[in-house]
Amino acid sequence: MAERSDEVLRLRATLQAIAPGTSLRDGLERILRGRTGALIVLGNDRTVDSIATGGFDLDVPFTATGLRELAKMDGAIIVDRDITRILKAAVHLMPDHTIPSEETGTRHRTADRVARQTGFPVISVSQSMQIIAAYVAETRHVLEDGGQILARANQALATLERYKLRLDEVSSTLSALEIEDLVTVRDVAVVAQRLEMVTRIAREIEDYVLELGTDGRLLALQLEELITGVDVERELVIRDYVPGGRRGKRPEVLLQRLEALTATELVDPASAARVLGLGSVEHLDGAVAPRGYRLLAKVPRLPGAVVDRLVDHFGTLQKLLSAGVEDLQVVEGVGELRARSVREGLSRLAESTILERYV
Repeated sequence: MAERSDEVLRLRATLQAIAPGTSLRDGLERILRGRTGALIVLGNDRTVDSIATGGFDLDVPFTATGLRELAKMDGAIIVDRDITRILKAAVHLMPDHTIPSEETGTRHRTADRVARQTGFPVISVSQSMQIIAAYVAETRHVLEDGGQILARANQALATLERYKLRLDEVSSTLSALEIEDLVTVRDVAVVAQRLEMVTRIAREIEDYVLELGTDGRLLALQLEELITGVDVERELVIRDYVPGGRRGKRPEVLLQRLEALTATELVDPASAARVLGLGSVEHLDGAVAPRGYRLLAKVPRLPGAVVDRLVDHFGTLQKLLSAGVEDLQVVEGVGELRARSVREGLSRLAESTILERYV
């Protein structure tokens, strides 16, 4: 699992390095237009040296035009890890032939094996097929036309907007139920479900933004506006309802379990409830009591340490809502002014939440 996550991070870093607007992408586009093809290794160490023969030692500053001219020669081009210098050109690469590869073309097969053997990303530009492929460890990613990526990204963004609207609805319903002390396991599971769905779509759009490079600026702004606060909300929901309180499972552990659910499992509230430790299908209609993290997070200028002490002292949201100014002052770090602020903040939130639900 950790290895797979590392591979995804490395692929994302590579896509960022070859996104539109970068010097490397400019050079690759020039090679495509020139119909010459290329094999480029993004990094150099002893392993790369051991499988590289011939060619020329250059060690010159990296430029898109320089990359294009060097690609006219046979052999691979080796640049440094930061893509700031071109180290070698016209190099013949001889990776371990026993490394399995499903590629058929000589250039692509070499790129695949070099990436697996050295751990460095390798870029292959196909002369005949006119495509750019990035090889990172065991992953092969073919770069697509920016217009196609943007079309898919806009479609995903429209889907995210619908899902976010539904998330806001179920989140508001949960807040009202919390104040009325009518929350069930199903209500919590549905909110956790929607939060995870929104997060997954957002991550997909983030990948599109990464590939679009400078062409994805507006998309990134729209995405940021839609998902602001979602990560915080995910953690607060879990902290409010995880069995055992602060002595129970850490929020990040349960979030990882939610992320591990398949798309089919995620649409079932019972699956979300199970990974959160709230029971299975027969427990969905069971009552649960929030601790108050979600509501306290909406009170202005309330430090996290004070929130933790308030929750530890009162235990449940209902006790917090019924506490007076004097009761709140008993908690360490809560003076008279802060106690009044918390009391008034909770009262306003409770009133506005109920009005939104029933008006």
